[in-house]
Amino acid sequence: MLERNIFPWLGGKPISSQAVAILQELHPLTGHGRYIFPSERTPRRYRCMSENTLNAALKRLGYGKDVITAHGFRAMARTILDEVLGFRPDFIEHQLAHSVRDPNGRAYNRTAHLPERHKMMQSWADYLDGLKNGALVIPFKKAMSPLVVEKILCSAQSLI
Repeated sequence: MLERNIFPWLGGKPISSQAVAILQELHPLTGHGRYIFPSERTPRRYRCMSENTLNAALKRLGYGKDVITAHGFRAMARTILDEVLGFRPDFIEHQLAHSVRDPNGRAYNRTAHLPERHKMMQSWADYLDGLKNGALVIPFKKAMSPLVVEKILCSAQSLI
């Protein structure tokens, strides 16, 4: 994987070609430290930017906690990757760095599913590009409740 060589700090996490392009563009500005988005409030920027900083930025953009939070983007991605794009929950959980339940216990689960996760991240980035470009057509892979459909459509509208 190209991104592993370019961005060793990703720890082997698969990312999309769009994310690689963004990181390459940011590298001259932020590429010399440990984090892409370091905390401005810690000495020598030894910590990453906090979720509170991101939530404050969203609030300044007009999106209060009642609309979306930084962690809400992860939850939204988790839902859309499963319900809309049809990816397996264990692939999603691996990508989000969550523990993946295994009937034999986590100690025996050494799976990484890197090729599948790379396809998933590329599909996610392409899906977001489609939303950005005005595509509101949502391909349903399986039956969903009307409440989930409403949440996804509201999420899509808020991204445009």
